[in-house]
Amino acid sequence: MEAIKVYSNVNKVDPQKSFGISRMEDIYLKHRGKPDTPHRHEYYTVLLVLKAKGKHIIDFNEYSFEGNQVYFISPGQVHQIIEEQQSFGYSMVFSSQFLMENHIPFSFVDDLNLFYNYGQSPPLPVSQKQTEKLAGFCEDIIAYNQSDDKFKEQAIGSMLKLFLIQCNNLCTLPPQENTQVIEAGNSILKRFKELVDAHYMEWHSTSQYADTLSITPDHLNRTIKSLIGKTAKDYIQSRISVAAKRMLYFSGLSTKEIGYELGFSETSHFSAFFKKCTGTSPSQFRKGKDVGIL
Repeated sequence: MEAIKVYSNVNKVDPQKSFGISRMEDIYLKHRGKPDTPHRHEYYTVLLVLKAKGKHIIDFNEYSFEGNQVYFISPGQVHQIIEEQQSFGYSMVFSSQFLMENHIPFSFVDDLNLFYNYGQSPPLPVSQKQTEKLAGFCEDIIAYNQSDDKFKEQAIGSMLKLFLIQCNNLCTLPPQENTQVIEAGNSILKRFKELVDAHYMEWHSTSQYADTLSITPDHLNRTIKSLIGKTAKDYIQSRISVAAKRMLYFSGLSTKEIGYELGFSETSHFSAFFKKCTGTSPSQFRKGKDVGIL
């Protein structure tokens, strides 16, 4: 079973760099149109797609790769772009270190309705006018990135923040929502995600997270669904099923071992959970990978 490729540094030539931006057409030519293998980054990736034809697979979910889209890929997500022709657009990568260096709090990224760690990560569709506006930000960032201007890193940080704010404004909650309610919900969401990351292998029920947050399971489900479109239960199950898919795809562990790692006392319980979430059994999923249909 092959090991997943992991990119740890934003710039493999200079590990000290914490931000990078490239034109997608240049990346295509550099790789001679050959798709990369499924891989993960230990940093954030944003893709503004101007023109493309192909598919983008993120955590085993396939999306049509085409123009007027923006993709947001979180650290740790497994993804692969398969282009049928040369793509045009921009690829920006930045690390947590870049956020700290430019005094951008982690809470800013957490509060954006853009980056999803697990489950569905569809692209943000944008109009031609919006695409052109976002492309303008990218061109300004490229100009600064290639310059020797003083405070260029701070300028790039400010423009990246504006780019993300502009994208967030295109997919925010309806304006009639009460600001205080949204802020309270965001606080619950942030803490809930932290708890899921820490305990998904042992806590499988919504009530365990709700108890820790001192709220009812029903309130937790309603709050999470209002913010990300899925219930707390759905999010927990997505986290577990994505972890299971990654293990089945990239590790040599048996189904029994994977089930045990993920907190299932019986292999049958894990198999039933996986089939309910994905529509296929663990063995069928792994077999599909081996014969190249995933």
